[in-house]
Amino acid sequence: MACVTKRNGRYVIDCYDQYGQRYRKTLPKGTTKEEARGLLQEIEKKINRRTFLHEKKVPTFGEVAADWLKYKKPKIRISTWEGYDGHLRKHLSNWNQSRIDRITPADVEQIITVLQGTGLNIITLRHITSTINQVFRYAVRHKLIDYNPVRDAERPSRSGSQWQEERKILILTPEEIGRLLDAMEDPKYKTLFLVAVMTGMRKGEILGLKWSDVDFKARQIQVRRTFSHGRFFEPKTKTSKRKVDVSPLVVKALAGWKLQSGPNNTEDFVFRTRIGNPINSSFILQRVFRPALKKAGLPETIRFHDLRHCYASFMIGQGENIKYIQSQLGHFSPTVTLNIYSHLMKDSNPEAVQRLENTLFLGTGQNLVTKAEKGD
Repeated sequence: MACVTKRNGRYVIDCYDQYGQRYRKTLPKGTTKEEARGLLQEIEKKINRRTFLHEKKVPTFGEVAADWLKYKKPKIRISTWEGYDGHLRKHLSNWNQSRIDRITPADVEQIITVLQGTGLNIITLRHITSTINQVFRYAVRHKLIDYNPVRDAERPSRSGSQWQEERKILILTPEEIGRLLDAMEDPKYKTLFLVAVMTGMRKGEILGLKWSDVDFKARQIQVRRTFSHGRFFEPKTKTSKRKVDVSPLVVKALAGWKLQSGPNNTEDFVFRTRIGNPINSSFILQRVFRPALKKAGLPETIRFHDLRHCYASFMIGQGENIKYIQSQLGHFSPTVTLNIYSHLMKDSNPEAVQRLENTLFLGTGQNLVTKAEKGD
């Protein structure tokens, strides 16, 4: 039975944990009996929740983080895992020796504030906060602690300048896109980048394409996989598994490249190395994309992913339905598309309200102004 006793002028907590093991703790001098009883009550609550651990058995943040990384590794892409590992090594190593149960919301807020002061991009900061949150959720799930301090901590907020930086998307003009494609003499890479511009597909989705994914008759590409860091993965989300419409120009370019590329191996990759393997992403960026940018006289700050943004920008500029754009990009929902590209949409559209007026009143013969005047 749990109790508080007094020995040599100091209170002692005596109880049995959820595993039937005896736990005794001598409290510091000056601790009152009321404080000792309060502490015992907290311990009993943890025992009832089966989350109580003896002080010497409570793991450190570093130990829990290492176990969490091992747990996550086979479940996620290697690039995602490396991101988590980098967050923990570069930004959270100061917590490695801290007991996991002693890290508070104030500690979480403090480290966020420190990292914000280093000038980290707001998106990176949020990713780090997400990593911290997942480590603590893992600890709660495994009953190492019964409370996640990230839940009550204030999350990173963006300043005006950070918001502008986050929203900064580089959009090439049609003339610049033409120069970029002209800078690629190899028909394989010219076709690859034409597909990127004209479909908005992600780099990994294009590199993982097989000829069996291309339906020339229906003029569509089926996105079934993505290739990254030498491995194949399922598409990013359920909506990333999709059929992408392609224009006659892209169909013609793909058909031409299929004839030029000759017999393929059993894997049947659209864009492949000489021995038939998919092309490595870093090779595309270092040996093809960046030299082409330089040759075309374009800023080297342009990323491959900006070609996806170009596609979205042109589709929005044409007035295409946002639901259609979302489905083609493979976003989870139209809301995601709107959040990314809302700044590209016009703030005013007098033609739209004119069309509304025409729809409502042009064919009715009604004159609302005259009727209002008669009412006066």
